[in-house]
Amino acid sequence: MKFGPRRPADAIGGVTVHSLRQNGLLLKKGTAIGPAEVDALERAGVGEIVVVQLESGDVSEDVAAADVAQAVAGDGASVERAFTGRANLFAQRPGVLVVDRAAVDRVNAVDEAITFATLPAFKPVVEGEMIATVKLIPFGVEGRLRDAAVAAARGSALQVAPYVIKRVGIVSTQLPGLASKVIDKTLRVTAERLAPAGAEIIAERRIAHDESALATALQELLGLGAELVIVFGASAIADRRDVIPAAIGAIGGQVEHFGMPVDPGNLLLIGSASGVPVLGAPGCARSPVENGFDWVLMRLLAGLPVTRADITGMGVGGLLMEIVTRPQPRVPVAEGGRNVAAIVLAAGRSTRMGGPNKLLAELNGTPLVRIVTEQVLASKASRAVVVTGHQADKVEAALSGLDVSFVHNPAFAEGLASSVKAGIAAVPDDADGAIVCLGDMPLIDSELIDRLIDAFDPDRGGLIVVPVADGRRGNPVLWSRRFFAELMTLDGDIGARHLIAKHAEAVTEVPVDGHAAFLDIDTPQALEDARRG
Repeated sequence: MKFGPRRPADAIGGVTVHSLRQNGLLLKKGTAIGPAEVDALERAGVGEIVVVQLESGDVSEDVAAADVAQAVAGDGASVERAFTGRANLFAQRPGVLVVDRAAVDRVNAVDEAITFATLPAFKPVVEGEMIATVKLIPFGVEGRLRDAAVAAARGSALQVAPYVIKRVGIVSTQLPGLASKVIDKTLRVTAERLAPAGAEIIAERRIAHDESALATALQELLGLGAELVIVFGASAIADRRDVIPAAIGAIGGQVEHFGMPVDPGNLLLIGSASGVPVLGAPGCARSPVENGFDWVLMRLLAGLPVTRADITGMGVGGLLMEIVTRPQPRVPVAEGGRNVAAIVLAAGRSTRMGGPNKLLAELNGTPLVRIVTEQVLASKASRAVVVTGHQADKVEAALSGLDVSFVHNPAFAEGLASSVKAGIAAVPDDADGAIVCLGDMPLIDSELIDRLIDAFDPDRGGLIVVPVADGRRGNPVLWSRRFFAELMTLDGDIGARHLIAKHAEAVTEVPVDGHAAFLDIDTPQALEDARRG
């Protein structure tokens, strides 16, 4: 292939290397030079242009790219028409992408002029999704290099394995304290995981966390024609002799592998019984967020074997994300429990009250903000930080004599988020977390605050604690220090509920009675109702 500057008349048959703009002429990169282009160049006063010209034995970029793409495409993959030296490959059906890494490396090792890139191996793909691309770097290549790349593919380097398993059975074991709604949510999340593969849950069993009960449930689901069984344990698998692996063995099955170097997903178990795969799901499989369970599940749904070697080879790239519920290095817990500070938000302008500062309004002769603060001080909270803003001097006067520290929020007019950030910034460094209380919720008492603090258990993933009644979440909310940085990003007059939703796996709900966790005094009518009630 010849490359270099040519007079227009000598460039016929060549392809422009660079775009050219001169005297009203625009000639784009990659334009084939013919008599019309030569005439236009000469009329524009162009004396020289850089082109590439193929020689005997060379093939154009599009021909080479198309030939290599056809060679690497296996079952379930289609090749789009090559253009500008690129041929893209697409999935013809939903399934799991299977890549021959050695073949990809062989193609890319032929010559720097030929490149071949794919999506990650074993990625679930949908019909029509781009899965790979072959790109020729120069405008042409020697035919022998094209032939070598085609040979290196050896028939195909990638294929889309279709989903073949459609009938899935689910077993959920139960222990005291595991709410049924947790199992309900797990089933919904699992059904959503299975849907792209066209698989469905044909039956589910909820049983005691017991080897005998589980063995019976497994046999029932296999008898119903389940092609895959997933077991969600009420307690994580701790050993190959634990309940789930023991039950698999009790029905004549075997455990292929326990544990995987993917986080989240470490405690996954792969077994089989009567030729049917049985998965012991890790706790993270209850979450819709991608984890190691997905990596194994989708392969199995496509009928692909998952061997011990496959699992142990997942370590590189296996750290998927920082898990907020992952236990931290253990530190001694002080006598009396965790060190939780309390923040009382008392900076608002009370705009919905129509003028008066609601925090100073009295209930049974005591200002609302003092009622809340006194309950905080009577609780297990280690200290109380009161955030002031609007009429700060009056709020401080209403709290005179109380053992609290004040922090002023000069940006209080910007909304609730600014006060949350001011309070979090003032929490002492030795606090494990902070419970954020609203100064206009006079029915919140020390007992409720204590229940939230007692439920705060970072070592077991209880990092956000909220009161709940009839499925509705209220206030106050206790936050682990782990989330302080995110709380400092809040903006406007919107609280942190989106963070609670984002970190659902870290939330512990404390059931409460009545409406104490929901009643805030925002309007004159609400205040009047509270006084009457």
